[in-house]
Amino acid sequence: MKLIAGLGNPGSKYAGTRHNIGFIILDYFADQQGIIFKEGKGDWFECSFSMNGEIVYMLKPTTYMNNSGTAVKEFCDLHEIRPENILIVYDDFQLPIGTIRVRNKGSDGGHNGISSVIYHMNTDQIPRMRIGIGSETALKKDQFIDFVLSRFTEEEAGLLIKIMPDFSDCIKSFITDSIKVTMNTYNRSFLISGESDSSGERKENKTETGKDSEAEDKKLSQ
Repeated sequence: MKLIAGLGNPGSKYAGTRHNIGFIILDYFADQQGIIFKEGKGDWFECSFSMNGEIVYMLKPTTYMNNSGTAVKEFCDLHEIRPENILIVYDDFQLPIGTIRVRNKGSDGGHNGISSVIYHMNTDQIPRMRIGIGSETALKKDQFIDFVLSRFTEEEAGLLIKIMPDFSDCIKSFITDSIKVTMNTYNRSFLISGESDSSGERKENKTETGKDSEAEDKKLSQ
């Protein structure tokens, strides 16, 4: 049994913001699986499916970012899910857009959402998937909050749509592969151009977005 938890802030005010990339990715993944989030018994939305013979839950806390850990802890206690079987998906403005960083443990890196999860779970031995939301412009400290709560530009939204399948594949890898395989495969930028090799592997700069790309584009740029 595994849990994929995307972090973000609830409500239309925060929909489509950089800080909500965890929600955005889980919504995309659920759509690809043909499942729908529903209100849970606690402060969250949830859905579940089976993959590779294993039950997988997805969770979107409604506690607001800084208290995400309360929902994650309550859900894990309810379903008896161990920390090593959790993947926390959240934003990182210090990474450029298109970058994935998967780790199997570590500190909060200054992110209040994962900090709350670590605190309430009482361990930092929790796998996490950081998603780059940063821009090319260096930010001053007093600009951090406004930046993460801003919405993606139209150009940025277009770039993210192109690599949504890669985010989805990373989550699938966590479910079906070892964490080492997931890290070795997905810890990189997916917006760096690259050619297919002789084995037919896809290019890093993926352009096939799928039939739902237009709808997803609207979500990101609204």
